[in-house]
Formats: sequence, structure tokens, C-alpha cells
Amino acid sequence: MSPPMNDGVTLFTAPKPFVGHIGVIQRNALRSWAALGPRVEILVLGDEQGAEAASDEVGAAHLGGLARNEHGTPLLNDIFARAAEAARFDRIAYLNADIILIDDFLPAVDRVAAVFPSYLIVGQRWDLAVEELIDVENGGLQDLRTQLEREGRRHPPAGSDYFVYPRHRFPPLPAFAVGRAGWDNWMIYAARHAGLPVVDASAAITVIHQDHDYAHLPGGQIHYRLPESEHNVELGGGRETIFTLRDATWRLTSENLHKLGIAQSGVFRGLEAALISRWGSGRLARLTRLSFHPIETLKYVRARLKGNSGSAGREKSSANTADPVSGRPK
Repeated sequence: MSPPMNDGVTLFTAPKPFVGHIGVIQRNALRSWAALGPRVEILVLGDEQGAEAASDEVGAAHLGGLARNEHGTPLLNDIFARAAEAARFDRIAYLNADIILIDDFLPAVDRVAAVFPSYLIVGQRWDLAVEELIDVENGGLQDLRTQLEREGRRHPPAGSDYFVYPRHRFPPLPAFAVGRAGWDNWMIYAARHAGLPVVDASAAITVIHQDHDYAHLPGGQIHYRLPESEHNVELGGGRETIFTLRDATWRLTSENLHKLGIAQSGVFRGLEAALISRWGSGRLARLTRLSFHPIETLKYVRARLKGNSGSAGREKSSANTADPVSGRPK
């Protein structure tokens, strides 16, 4: 294998089957990535229906045979490891397969890479209803910009739909299930625990998430309602490692790259995140979370005092009625 190059970015993804509306928006995403030009390489991983044909359409490399869990869901540790080995460029980026990029992506990555040898770039997305294939070669992306200005909705900063970092310089991932909740939050925590700058590029990189339903998931349920999402959170170290974009340590704008203070997400959250980042997941992190969340602490103490399997079962049942990432009722 030839040595990696440093002037471009390898984009990689593990798509859903290319059928129906999901197939349309995933092709739109791949077309937008290819439109970034020769400084971008695209890797499409997995054997989902239509993945190889869609890869051929945009000149992407296709890698099949992914490791899967007992539900048949591809595992992110295998996806990330295989992408790192196959990448032509030293800078690599995982993106969800429904994300459209435009021409501000590469310049933003260049600016961060010029400052830091190692980093994690993340950012907020825009949500937009896109129903048809985009004619990239005939002004389709410019039309999309106009539509975004008129109809785009800023998504809450709960997680991220893309992650850019130098390959082989990020901690190994647990065996997370792709397309389920929790792992994207863990990425931000893991970078901070490893001492890497976490750069929120929301103001510098425009990422467009195309609206879709969840018909591809069991029972058509949203991803955070599935047991695999709860398992992802457990694999990542529990709720203590659920970090969001508010826990980034740097911010990239069109004007500058600047360090964020500990209080940028609020003094209490800033201190909590700093302590958990320093100590890592485990008992100390759990105690830290309990210290900063008194209502949760009272529930925890109450469950411990009851100390019987019936009450433990009721606590677990109650916990399972909430989104494992946001804590909102399902």
C-alpha cells in the first residue's frame, strides 16, 4: 500500500439499503461528496442492497464483508478500522450516508489541520426535506442552497453526523452498532479523554441532513428507542460519556479558530465534562454525574435503599422509557 497523502480527505460511510426514498437521499449524499473534486476519496462500506452500484456511479471504492452483531447490524469498530487501513489520505472522515456536503468542507478541514497535528472536527447539521435526486452537474447544489436558506431547520446540538480526524490517531471504538444512538456522543467524550482538541465547526461547515422516516429500522421505530441504542450507551461507559457539541473545546468560524472556556456550556456542565474527561468512564465518572444531577442522585439512592429485584426491575423499566442520549421520554 502506498503511503497516505495529506492534502485531501477520505470520506467513508456505511449506508442503508439503496431502496425507495432512502436510496434517493443516499445517492444525493454521495454525489455531493464526489462534487468536491479530486481531493476527496470516497469509501462505501457494507453489503447493503445497491451499495456497490451506487459506489460505481460516483467512482467510490466499495468494501464489503463487515462484522455484524447478533441483530445483523454492522459494527462501527470494524467500519472505522477498515476505512483507516484502506484510506488513501491521512485525513479521514466518517459521515452518515444521508448527509450532503458543499464547498466549505475542505477549506474548513484545511484550517484546522494547519493548527493541530491531531484533532476531532464535529458540527451541527441542518435538516431539510429533499425528495428528488439532485442534478449536481447542472446547478443542483446551488438550488439546494437556496432551498436551505428558505426551509432549513437547525438541528439541536445533541450529537454530530460527521467526524473528521487524522487516521490512526483516534482511540479504538467499542463494537457500537451503526445507525443507533449513543456512539456519536461517545466520540466527543473519547477525543476529550485522549486530550485531543474537539473542534465545533458548525459555523464553518454546512452539512445538510435530508429528512427521512425510520421504515428501515425494526418496527419503524426511531433509532434511540431500540435496545441496540441502550447497548451502545453501555459499551461507551454509560450516560457519563454522553457528550454533545456543547462539550467541544474549540470553535471554528469563518473568521477564526478559538479556544472555548470551561463555562461555554454553563459552569456546572463545563466542570462536570472536564472532570469526566480527565478521569474517564467508571466509578469516579458515575459519582461525578450523580454529584451534578441531584434528582438523578435521589432516584439512584432510592433504588439502592429498596435493594430488591422488584424495585430494580421497576427502575430499569422506568429508565427504558427515555431516550438514552437526551433523557427525553420516548
